[in-house]
Amino acid sequence: MDARNLLRDPRDRRLPRVPDPCALVVFGVTGDLARKKLIPAVYDLGNRGLLPPGFVLLGFARRDWGDGDFEQLARRAAEQHARTEFRADVWQRLADSIRFVPGSFDEDDAFDQLDKTLIELEESHGIAGNAAFYLSIPPVAFPTVLKQLDRTRMADSRQRGGFRRVVVEKPFGHDLTSSRELNKLVDTVFTPADVFRIDHYLGKETVQNLLALRFANTLFEPVWNSNYVDSVQITMAEDVGIEGRAAFYDAAGAGRDVLQNHLLQLLALTAMEEPVSFDAESLRTEKHKVLKAVSLPSDLDDFTVRGQYEQGWLGGTRVCGYLDEEGIPAGSTTETYAAVRLGVETRRWAGVPFYLRTGKRLPRRVTEIAVVFKRAPHLPFAHTDTAELGNNQLVIRVQPDEGITLRFGSKVPGSAMEIRQVSMDFLYGAAFTESSPEAYERLLLDVLLGDKTLFPDHVEVEASWRVIDPLEEFWHGRRPERYRAGEWGPHGADEMLAREGRTWRRP
Repeated sequence: MDARNLLRDPRDRRLPRVPDPCALVVFGVTGDLARKKLIPAVYDLGNRGLLPPGFVLLGFARRDWGDGDFEQLARRAAEQHARTEFRADVWQRLADSIRFVPGSFDEDDAFDQLDKTLIELEESHGIAGNAAFYLSIPPVAFPTVLKQLDRTRMADSRQRGGFRRVVVEKPFGHDLTSSRELNKLVDTVFTPADVFRIDHYLGKETVQNLLALRFANTLFEPVWNSNYVDSVQITMAEDVGIEGRAAFYDAAGAGRDVLQNHLLQLLALTAMEEPVSFDAESLRTEKHKVLKAVSLPSDLDDFTVRGQYEQGWLGGTRVCGYLDEEGIPAGSTTETYAAVRLGVETRRWAGVPFYLRTGKRLPRRVTEIAVVFKRAPHLPFAHTDTAELGNNQLVIRVQPDEGITLRFGSKVPGSAMEIRQVSMDFLYGAAFTESSPEAYERLLLDVLLGDKTLFPDHVEVEASWRVIDPLEEFWHGRRPERYRAGEWGPHGADEMLAREGRTWRRP
């Protein structure tokens, strides 16, 4: 164990732990995820003193590079995308421990060289066989890389004398069957305890704060049920298009790309019962109960909506439609917008609809959870328009303006008893002097520490596919409804809520 950890009182959870000396091996290190998120997260952890002196960043990609070439790419990525201020002295400490191995995923010699490099680092950097492998690669390449790690025995922690962990990016398969096959493979190559299925939304401070909001405050939990809650709306809106990911996105669509993972995880955290403790197993147990209890609408025609954006205006700029994006086949029926009404068949939530929606080329980037409460049963206010008063709402803003808004009725100044909706806001940036870590910053640290609290396991993943597969089967071969870029999705989504006398909250 690192000497600094021995000096910390284990009861003091305010002090972050530092991992043991280790290597982080990133496959696909030249891709957008590595350049914009992973490498900057590594720098930020180093800048905060949360990396051990014996840390090594080892890149693997199909490039004819040496260690110096990779170091230059990594430096540019940190300078452009790091959350914390770039400091040359911090980078120099990291630069001395950056390595690169060129090769393709089906090249045995390249993986043999990777294995040899890790063995050499045991002596030069004292990593004692500790390594985490991050698969920042297309899902179709997962089996090839996993089999190479198995062939070389790089995944065998007992043989290597230290921990060997793997990080798998979503989506975990493209349906329940492929998910099970992938889970079986990864759990065969690595021990199940060493498999980290990453959903970066779970690393966001505001998502974790949802649990603190519910279970650390007596104020909210007593009304967090069907007796008081009318409905729940979970929105993930993006103003961008497919951003050069045509091959992946056209095969996945909004349902597999976002609904199956991010939004169902947010639903599970919103609807779960209080865990006995905040350890990984207790949290996963309660989330799994919710996912098993999720019900689809009996009428999928009326209560599911698919959309596809066409050309329109965003931020004063004209943007093309999905079918005109580079690499998208003509006549594609892939959805860029999806909305669905789900139920959670538990005593707490029976009868409460959960409306989930996600889309690209919407007016603004925002992710939020809105808990909409029932209206007061009696309003003795003669001068108040009940339609204007509306419902109380508790809104958890996940991004980009992290915080919480409580909407409630208040008296308008004057002689009449007139009530109007007002908002009370909590903003992370205003309440705390320290900025929130990026999601990947927190999750990478947890991987190196071996803490799986914020990582879904294969049981949760498979439960999510059991919700999504019937939707994908129902949608197969149907043409999505069109909506203009810059609008809040297709008209069918508004009609879906209007059938039950509700409207979407405007973020």
